[in-house]
Amino acid sequence: MQVQPLVDRFGRVATDLRVSLTDRCNLRCTYCMPAEGLDWLPGDEQLTDDEVVRLIGVAVQRLGVREVRFTGGEPLVRRGLVDIVARTHALDPTVETSLTTNALGLARLAPALAEAGLDRVNVSLDTVRPDTFSAITRRDRFEDVVAGLAAADAAGLGPVKVNAVLLRGVNDDQAPELLGWCLERGYQLRFIEQMPLDAQHGWSREAMVTADEIFAALEQEFALTPAREPRGSAPAELFLVDGGPATVGVIASVTRPFCGDCDRVRLTADGQVRNCLFAREESDLRVAMRSGASDADLAERWLVAMAGKAPGHGIDDPTFLQPDRPMSAIGG
Repeated sequence: MQVQPLVDRFGRVATDLRVSLTDRCNLRCTYCMPAEGLDWLPGDEQLTDDEVVRLIGVAVQRLGVREVRFTGGEPLVRRGLVDIVARTHALDPTVETSLTTNALGLARLAPALAEAGLDRVNVSLDTVRPDTFSAITRRDRFEDVVAGLAAADAAGLGPVKVNAVLLRGVNDDQAPELLGWCLERGYQLRFIEQMPLDAQHGWSREAMVTADEIFAALEQEFALTPAREPRGSAPAELFLVDGGPATVGVIASVTRPFCGDCDRVRLTADGQVRNCLFAREESDLRVAMRSGASDADLAERWLVAMAGKAPGHGIDDPTFLQPDRPMSAIGG
């Protein structure tokens, strides 16, 4: 079968698919959702396991996708996760599969996920202080995350990456501490600028801790030099720590956007294609699939959805509007 790359009108080719398996999460991070949670997707609107695998198959076999990352919400709460990973791996074992998770439950599932063919994990962890963790997540589960990280490393799901968001007045003084903790354990740390994707729509540029501030904080204790390898389409700028080989990354989505090199496309838990994290329009594959669309038809719809991708997320534009869906419903 002929592969038709997911090319947009600016010549960017999407080869990295982010698949949200659920909008539910078992943490309540203050920068993501309110303490009471959100109205979750009705069960009949969520893709079934078979539907998820079918759409991944369309992306891999017809549209040239080479990386699949499972996200949420929290993907570990999806009961069929291990089977979905195994079936995705069986589609094409050369396609890289990964998981973005808060690691609650990862200590139990890591061996099974590795056996199913998962390649690696990214774990969200904003602090290594249990009290700060509880304040941010509204849950006392820090030790469970630590255990999950260790289990992923032991299962060979590496390199294990840690994603951290710094919040002004909460953990913005902890960047060097977090980096030192990750270096001791061999985890790769990536700081991410807080993005306007919270359910409460309370984000502001003034409150966001910027990449420049992150660098300044790290350089109080570490010497950072730009990594030698080309960045390519990777979202993180990498820096050697104290001459290397260890690195730290900063994903400056807001202050140093990398939209021109973006190679990502997203599929939500209810079967919507999003050609950009900040898109305000979606393309529905679920209804088409349930109405009898063939794989070729679904691929064509996906190509059309990708063609309309904007040149950039436009956060600096005065007309910018935050997406209606929060990050937990979009999938990272």
